[in-house]
Amino acid sequence: MSIKFADRMNKVQKSFIREILKVTENHEVISFAGGLPNPVSFPVEEIKKAAQKVLDENGSDVLQYSTTEGYLPLRQYIADRYYKRFGLKVNADEILITNGSQQGLDLIGKVLLNKEDDILLERPGYLGAIQAFSIFEPTFHSVTLKDDGVDTELLEKTLEKYKPKLFYTVPNFQNPSGITYSEENRKALASILNKYDTVLIEDDPYGELRFIGEDVPPVRTYLHDNSIMLGSFSKIVSPAMRLGWICAKVEIMDKLITAKQAADLHSNYFSQRVVYQYLTDNDIEDHIKKIRELYKKQRNCMVNAIEKYFPSEIKSTKPEGGMFLWVTLPEGISSLDLFDVAAKQNVAFVPGDPFYTGDKGINTFRLNYTNSSEEMIEEGIKRLAESIKQIISTR
Repeated sequence: MSIKFADRMNKVQKSFIREILKVTENHEVISFAGGLPNPVSFPVEEIKKAAQKVLDENGSDVLQYSTTEGYLPLRQYIADRYYKRFGLKVNADEILITNGSQQGLDLIGKVLLNKEDDILLERPGYLGAIQAFSIFEPTFHSVTLKDDGVDTELLEKTLEKYKPKLFYTVPNFQNPSGITYSEENRKALASILNKYDTVLIEDDPYGELRFIGEDVPPVRTYLHDNSIMLGSFSKIVSPAMRLGWICAKVEIMDKLITAKQAADLHSNYFSQRVVYQYLTDNDIEDHIKKIRELYKKQRNCMVNAIEKYFPSEIKSTKPEGGMFLWVTLPEGISSLDLFDVAAKQNVAFVPGDPFYTGDKGINTFRLNYTNSSEEMIEEGIKRLAESIKQIISTR
């Protein structure tokens, strides 16, 4: 019996990360491939106490169905935090709780994208967004990132030429590059977008993880109404809780809620109540401070190891926060080829190809530093350096 799948599924690639993670199942492999928070940062005892308290005080209620929008006190907490951090006035009705911010991408695609709609991504761009939007069969365009953010000159030319329906960005410690948009770049970006109907999708899963420098306000601060923000508790509380959110004006939110009702009725209500209880009973700022201190040490270890072991012609970013840095090989060397060589040295990373739409044989790759000990980082970078030297010597 032949199964006739929807045409759209033939255009969506399998998760590249999933395929790479198969390599890392070997415990001898030092993996910089995943995007995993360090488990030592998880507030296990605090979550345990919060869950027990929620069950003791509201047992039958928290095990029941709930509203699609999400638990109101949690939504209000998120709205209040936007104001506390940036002076950004957001109403709880503009917050929708989702199953991680990844579901937010899917819902945005459902309510905004028709087949062959033009959309704009960063170059390189987040592979999870590329995969999520690919389901809706849009036409992808990309705009290059510079050291301080998006290339605004190229952005304006692209907006003028294609009039894309949306522009997806990760302005803070971008995945995969680790680059952060400067305040000047954000203002310039907003000034350009204010001339067009393009909706800005501002994804911010890493913004709380700054360990160097000062926080920069969201691009939305300088925009008119065409903005949707995404956030997540995965990096500051726990990824397994699968709680993120979408922040959008009510006009857009109404459509998003309808799409979510059709998808799953509502996100895990018990997780929402437990996370809210945890946030209420604990000092989240102190917890985030500890994560930042941990990641800063790991980042510094990787940056120093790269400077120590990599050939001088190799370039890499030096992120001020987040979980990733980006490495550029000499022209003509494919990071996919390097991956094969490095795998034999029992070290893994994510080659650059899946972070682009249409380009192949890319000479860049992503490294994650948050889920490895400093000893593993040192050894892994040393092995990777030997692999790079080997592949350069065979050119």
